[in-house]
Amino acid sequence: MAYQYYFSSSKEEGRKLKGVILAGGTGTRLCPLTKAVNKHLLPVGKYPMICHTVSKFKKAGIEELLIVTGKDHISSFVHLLGSGYDWGVSLTYKVQDQPGGIAQALALAEDFSNKQPITVILGDNIFSGDISPYIDDFTQASGAKVLLKEVTDPRRYGIAEIKDQKIVSIEEKPTTPKSNLAVTGIYMYDCDVFKIIKQLKPSSRGELEITDVNNAYMKKDRLTFEILNGWWIDAGTHESLQQANKLAKGWDLGLMN
Repeated sequence: MAYQYYFSSSKEEGRKLKGVILAGGTGTRLCPLTKAVNKHLLPVGKYPMICHTVSKFKKAGIEELLIVTGKDHISSFVHLLGSGYDWGVSLTYKVQDQPGGIAQALALAEDFSNKQPITVILGDNIFSGDISPYIDDFTQASGAKVLLKEVTDPRRYGIAEIKDQKIVSIEEKPTTPKSNLAVTGIYMYDCDVFKIIKQLKPSSRGELEITDVNNAYMKKDRLTFEILNGWWIDAGTHESLQQANKLAKGWDLGLMN
């Protein structure tokens, strides 16, 4: 069972497209920092990590957001962000009771999406670029879009193989990478994503994988991509979190009204 918390911020409604922030997971790569604290509440610059994602959505004009997290930390997110009023957004919260993968967490957004396209960001993605152009391009589209970024260590990521300006394969943490283009944790989906998730089978890890979702769109020739501008970091390790802190030092997210 998944529990939902809804707060109305009485702000004016943003654009039709809604945003989903996936902020669950156990954070094992960041232990012992995550023994008692959800990794998305760890500091990046002078803000908790999740505030960077909220800021990116707000700057893109998306003010209606859903945060999905685990039951052990939901109260901490509510305490920090509340209804979103002070941050200029409207927040809904849902709880992923058991860790079952990113796609399982995304499935909890079905009612929230209300059959409209959504933009999804994994909460440990820290990046400098503006996502507005990518979202604007997708708003009237169908299918799915992923944002890619060149990386120096492709064995750590899901890697996209490109041929004729199309993604032809996505391989998780490949031993022999076919490119250095990592699939960032920034995705755009039409409402068919929830039908696709319902048809997925758990991976060898016992989870519903977001890569399987993207591959399902790819097989139907409905997956597009763009290269994310600026720098991007998956802040899920001690080293990458430290790097994110250095790059985001002094950032003013402009969230508080």
